[in-house]
Amino acid sequence: METIRFDELGLMPQILRGIEEMGFEETTPIQAQAIPVVMSGCDMIGQAQTGTGKTAAFGIPLLQKVDPNSKKTQALILSPTRELAIQVAEEIRNLGKYMSGIKILPVYGGQDISKQIRSLKGGIQIIVGTPGRVMDHLRRKTIRCEEVHTIVLDEADEMLNMGFREDIETVLEYIPEERQTVLFSATMPKPILEITKKFQRDAVTIKVVKKELTVSNIEQYYFDVKRKDKIEVLSRLLDYYNPKGSIVFCNTKRMVDELSRELTLRGYFAEGLHGDMKQVQRDRVMANFRNNKTDILIATDVAARGLDIDDVEVVFNYDLPQDDEYYVHRIGRTGRAGRTGKAFSFVKGKEVYKLKDIMRYCKTKIYAQPIPSSEDVAQMKSEKIMDRIGSIIEEEDLREMINFIEKQVNESDYTAMDIAAAFLKQALGGLETGPAVYGGQGGYGGQGGSYDFGDTGAETGMVRLFINIGKKQKVKPGDILGAVAGESNISGDLVGAIDMYDKFTFVEVPTEYGQKVLAAMKNAKIKGKDINIEPANGK
Repeated sequence: METIRFDELGLMPQILRGIEEMGFEETTPIQAQAIPVVMSGCDMIGQAQTGTGKTAAFGIPLLQKVDPNSKKTQALILSPTRELAIQVAEEIRNLGKYMSGIKILPVYGGQDISKQIRSLKGGIQIIVGTPGRVMDHLRRKTIRCEEVHTIVLDEADEMLNMGFREDIETVLEYIPEERQTVLFSATMPKPILEITKKFQRDAVTIKVVKKELTVSNIEQYYFDVKRKDKIEVLSRLLDYYNPKGSIVFCNTKRMVDELSRELTLRGYFAEGLHGDMKQVQRDRVMANFRNNKTDILIATDVAARGLDIDDVEVVFNYDLPQDDEYYVHRIGRTGRAGRTGKAFSFVKGKEVYKLKDIMRYCKTKIYAQPIPSSEDVAQMKSEKIMDRIGSIIEEEDLREMINFIEKQVNESDYTAMDIAAAFLKQALGGLETGPAVYGGQGGYGGQGGSYDFGDTGAETGMVRLFINIGKKQKVKPGDILGAVAGESNISGDLVGAIDMYDKFTFVEVPTEYGQKVLAAMKNAKIKGKDINIEPANGK
């Protein structure tokens, strides 16, 4: 079916803002069909599995319909487990983040009921709860239903499997007859049909059956990564695997822009692709990727739809997708034409549950993988360089080069092993050559490593520099990284830790580039402000 954008559904701007911040660009099939029906006030039966985006399918219209000026309970959602109740409440809260006066509360067994009663007294418009605990509150009259206009039964088949049928029917008896009853269930067994017949009137049925898709020739791994560490881990994986072509998927246009800028600053050939770009820009980005001028394509799901690309070695899920089916579409960009591909997902905390849903859907295993250390990266780079050298030895005529090296060995104190080791170090990025790097700027000519900075409090092999600008000047780590890499012409991935404080910043760079960075930054400006940079004192 044709996709629909959220801004085509007549939603209030505050909800659209929350939707955009959560990274949803277009509706999933269940959302496209269910949102207009729930907004219309009709009873509805939605047959959809977990991982189809169904929480937003009922959460968005509930937020649209709730009156923030009334503190009375207006919508009730029943969920089979406390985990799901918490998750649903959290998602609706995020969707309604920019709506003032809306309160959402999860209530469930196992939590002190007196705390819930205190919260309920403050006035809660949307309650998400397990049937037993909701029924308990109804009997105590701590939840009152006079103003409830919508009740949602989420994962109704699961609630019946857990023996909640009587509880559900009891709760429904408390709700005014003039109400909207919305039911979601992955399956439609006889007891569900009995409930719909008894408690719904002229219900609209919506059925979204997910396609059975498998991904057999793709190696799938996940990395346990904190949000703040994602860029560092991505850089390390790109260095370790050095893929010929890779696609990085993000959930928001803003993250695509941010990540493409960060990777470019770190010296990668990366470009972004998202829905706000003009067609001519999109064509240029895709041409660069197909012609290998760009190694890394960073995209949203919407932007990547319909792309026909064959030579993708690795797909990264920088953000997990909102729909399991999107995961399959994403990783299906690799492993084509009989080749084996790799898919890496970044996961943290509760996202592991989402990953399990994806595994069930794909009928595949996604294995935990340790993050490569910097030593692993160096080792892998060395091995790949040696492989290339082996090919050159086998295939190329090297007589002229051999004669030149023999002459150098005979005329100097270097051995052939010394020269080979130096070439390897240069290939690994340990040294850079040419006047752009070692030209005498401000008296800092020659190799930077010759200067003794003493103890600056940096880790081994690095020098820590002090810059007299910080958070109060509205400077971000990316500004520091961009200035250091841009002014001194060193690769951004060589820059180490950046520690920002209100009025100053510490940044670490490799010791051999310390003089070069100091010289290059001597007359630099950051965000239009003059700065002073000098070696830091020991911590």
